[in-house]
Amino acid sequence: MEKDNQIMILKLGGSIITRKESPFPIINSQNLKRICMEIAESKPAKLVIVHGAGSFGHPYAKKYRIGQKIKGNENFQEKQLGYSQTQNSVKELNTRVCQHLLTYSVPAVTLSPSSFILTRNKRIESAELSILEKYLQMGWVPVLHGDVALDLDENIKMAVLSGDQLVSYLAEKLQPKRIILGSDVDGIYNRDPKTDPQAQLLPIVKSLKDLETLQGARTVDVTGGMTGKLKELLKLAEIGIQSEIINASQPGLVEKALNGQKVKGTIITK
Repeated sequence: MEKDNQIMILKLGGSIITRKESPFPIINSQNLKRICMEIAESKPAKLVIVHGAGSFGHPYAKKYRIGQKIKGNENFQEKQLGYSQTQNSVKELNTRVCQHLLTYSVPAVTLSPSSFILTRNKRIESAELSILEKYLQMGWVPVLHGDVALDLDENIKMAVLSGDQLVSYLAEKLQPKRIILGSDVDGIYNRDPKTDPQAQLLPIVKSLKDLETLQGARTVDVTGGMTGKLKELLKLAEIGIQSEIINASQPGLVEKALNGQKVKGTIITK
């Protein structure tokens, strides 16, 4: 696909729009309302939004070990219920996100990945993107989310599909002009800034070797935490697609980034 110089992809981390450390689903309404307002104010020409699952997806995926090897029919039935619970919960979060966007007259439309994506060994194998492309052409804002997916590996049959992997796949296919990832920290640090006061922000990251250590988030993240996020972005960098991580909890940064302004953060590049 030819590069579309109008398309932007905005990823909103689950830690930003939910209380990710919560054992049950809770929205971070303050952040979500503000970010949706900033998206509306920026008026991007062609925008795809991908949001994480946060506390709406991770507890279920962890409890039922979605993506781990199935041990017999009884275990399959347990995972089947867990898959359905996870899917239902993340759809609820997506509905809430779209409702907030609609409040600010952003023409958001839900595209649930589990309805058009298949994985193989937990990596996206195929996706029907023609509907997404049509929505973009007609001026809608497709909103995708961290989800579960049917997996073609007979040993697992189902997988957790992270928002970060979605961003990576969509970027490769859509060739956007900009990828912005809204996190709950200022960017990539050489250490976990939430636990280490000596952590230093890295303005540019070109490989995992740039890091002394990279500790995961304090909460358990079934999608791989910051290391998993960075690996996805470095794959994009290798094929010439640059991305940036910013702190979406800081008022105004999402709007400025969508408007093309330089903001504090980390650029992932080749």
